[in-house]
Amino acid sequence: MKREIVPGRGMLIIYRVLLVLLLVLAAILIAGTLYGSIRPPASGPLFRIGGGNRNGQNHGDETVNIFSDIGRLRIPLTDTAGNQAATVILSISFPYPGEDPLFSEELASRTGEFRSIAVEYFASLPPEQVVKLNEETAKAELLQRYNALLRLGRIETLYFGDLMIIE
Repeated sequence: MKREIVPGRGMLIIYRVLLVLLLVLAAILIAGTLYGSIRPPASGPLFRIGGGNRNGQNHGDETVNIFSDIGRLRIPLTDTAGNQAATVILSISFPYPGEDPLFSEELASRTGEFRSIAVEYFASLPPEQVVKLNEETAKAELLQRYNALLRLGRIETLYFGDLMIIE
């Protein structure tokens, strides 16, 4: 004896909705493929998700990216007796040209050295001098040390996102 399974009305509606969605998706993919094949090879994207360049800003024909991979540094400062007198919390970032992939790669490979230079600089200062720190002098000194390390480009300016001294 054969038994026939008849789907309920609800299952039939779900099946039809899924079938329509599948057909719409197939139509979109076919239309996109055809449109992509007839577009000129040098044409740019139709739209960008996320509103533009990743981590970059356009200034005319030049893209400027912000390098912030150094992160937040916590640098303990010791007094002359060797006791911890204060802690400097600091984050450093700087702009660099976005069209230069070699310079971008060099910056990424030197992140550890950038961190070490900043830690050494601030740790070498006496705690009394750090409390009265001239931010422009510190930026100029770090900028000079960073540029001495780099071979494929130069950094023009540094920004301190956070500069806190906790005693």
